[in-house]
Amino acid sequence: MRLVMFGAPGSGKGTQAERLSTKYNIPQISTGEIFRSLKRGEQIPGMTLSKDVVDEISNIINSGALVPDELTISVLKNRISLPDCKNGFILDGFPRTINQGEVLDKMLSEEGTKIDGVLEINVSDEAIIKRLSGRRTCPACGKTYHITDKLPTEADKEACPEHCANLIQRDDDKEEVIRKRLATYHEVTAKLKPYYEAQGKLVTANGKEKLEDTIAEVDAAMSKIEQ
Repeated sequence: MRLVMFGAPGSGKGTQAERLSTKYNIPQISTGEIFRSLKRGEQIPGMTLSKDVVDEISNIINSGALVPDELTISVLKNRISLPDCKNGFILDGFPRTINQGEVLDKMLSEEGTKIDGVLEINVSDEAIIKRLSGRRTCPACGKTYHITDKLPTEADKEACPEHCANLIQRDDDKEEVIRKRLATYHEVTAKLKPYYEAQGKLVTANGKEKLEDTIAEVDAAMSKIEQ
């Protein structure tokens, strides 16, 4: 299965992508996480990005600019060529624009594959603001937690060199920044919705306050893709 997760920042698509990754035994791929790993000097085992490409991406991120579509697609193509993607993958946070969606479709078509489904997680803006403003990140390992419902477990602390001891609030998790990100989502990324609806690939799950209710919504939506 080749699945795209779709929804506003903070809608919970990353959490559901992680769960679905385990359920279907396919990797969750976030270009944002890949870029942040490269910035930290890390690279996913098996990827063959040159030092020049890694340095270029790091410089772009450090400047605050967006990584260009062509470069993002190149990195994504490198990632999905790895053996763990043989039976599919879940894209989390990509594509973000219609152009990226079209390029992704073209790239997969050239490989003889396609996106099987697009899962939208629908959550109101105000619920997202409340959720994201409580998010905290470990600067050492990059894992994300929440001050009320997802603190580091003992296993997380054992796996992290710094034991997830100094969690920080990322600048893009502050309320004024969140509102700007949501505005950008509605102006740009949300336009992908009719693009995938026209292909008959979009299914929607409503994000609920309780995780188990969201899971039920997601599984019901996924059953439509599995048919």
